[in-house]
Amino acid sequence: MFQTAPIRAASQSDLTREMSDRLQTALTTHLEQAYAPDQRKFLRLFSATETADLLGVTGQFLRKCHSDGTLPEPEVIRNGRRFYSGEELFAARRLLEGGSRTAGKYLPGRRVDDKLQVIQLMNFKGGSAKSTSAIHLCHYLALNGYRVLAVDLDPQGSLTGFCGIQTELEFDGASIYDALRYDDPLPIREAIADTYFPGLDLAPAKLVLSEFETETAVNAGRGVAFFERLSAALATVEDDYDVVVIDSPPALGFLTLTGLYAATSVIVPMTPSMLDLASTQQFIEMTSAYLGVIEETGVQLDHDFFSFLITRDDPSDIPSQQIVSLMRALFQDRVVGATMLRSTAVADAAMLKMSIYEVARAEMTRSTYDRARGSVDAVGAEVASMIQRAWGR
Repeated sequence: MFQTAPIRAASQSDLTREMSDRLQTALTTHLEQAYAPDQRKFLRLFSATETADLLGVTGQFLRKCHSDGTLPEPEVIRNGRRFYSGEELFAARRLLEGGSRTAGKYLPGRRVDDKLQVIQLMNFKGGSAKSTSAIHLCHYLALNGYRVLAVDLDPQGSLTGFCGIQTELEFDGASIYDALRYDDPLPIREAIADTYFPGLDLAPAKLVLSEFETETAVNAGRGVAFFERLSAALATVEDDYDVVVIDSPPALGFLTLTGLYAATSVIVPMTPSMLDLASTQQFIEMTSAYLGVIEETGVQLDHDFFSFLITRDDPSDIPSQQIVSLMRALFQDRVVGATMLRSTAVADAAMLKMSIYEVARAEMTRSTYDRARGSVDAVGAEVASMIQRAWGR
């Protein structure tokens, strides 16, 4: 617990500056303790049972692969039990794919002529679990063998924090802003950072990204259209990835529209309440108007899917379930069948900037963990199937 003196300030600017400084100190202290000694996150190990489930094989098959030399033994073996790092899991996928008769069984990503899938999560309603949904989708896809690039278009940097780069502590590397800016932009490859999560890279966000909104207004009509900047940048690295997941800011500004133009698919997370339903309606209405302006320039937008995702779903809450039923009646297959359940397991993990995949089952009440994990797995699996359908499979 922090012990501080009352704030005495001569002006409102001094008052808010002192508030900012105190919050900065508290955040820095918390993050230094959470990620001591070097402020870096590490992915936990996976048990043999988890690893077999993720690979889609039986435990017996996994043991046979070790015994016949198909797969090397993992580095960590405790009391005769095998534990696998994320890197070992990804390496196992590559080895098993090489010996599989079915293409894509262990590495389900792009094949020849498959286009890069760019999925944007967007809604201007705060609290829709947009960033939480984005990181869980990134982690699910990476664990299941996809090469994933996370692009954080939110200047607040929530997705960046989830990926282990702490914007509160500042970082010296380039960010997505450097690839989008109008004055001497960097190649996006120089703005992409490795993460501690195998299979997942990140184009991080800093607060300076908010300058893109102002710069776009100033540079309107000059050079490349603003909405083409991200898609042009992604085209230079598309061979490196199967899927790009974009987390948009909670606003319908130039950044969101830039992502929308680059996207091949869109997911709109929303919580099942009347306020969120009304807000989402306004958001979709405004999106339609802005898309109309873009289409008037001669650009034809065609998304593989444009779907709603119900988040923070509570099956025991009757009013919220009425909203869920209404959404399904109105939009049918444009509502993702699985929902992100309201869960203390997900909320507790998010407090530490973690997804449920980073938490070991033994660290929580097992029934709570299983319920949350089953929920996010179901959402991830359904989105993955939508990606596969977009590739014609």
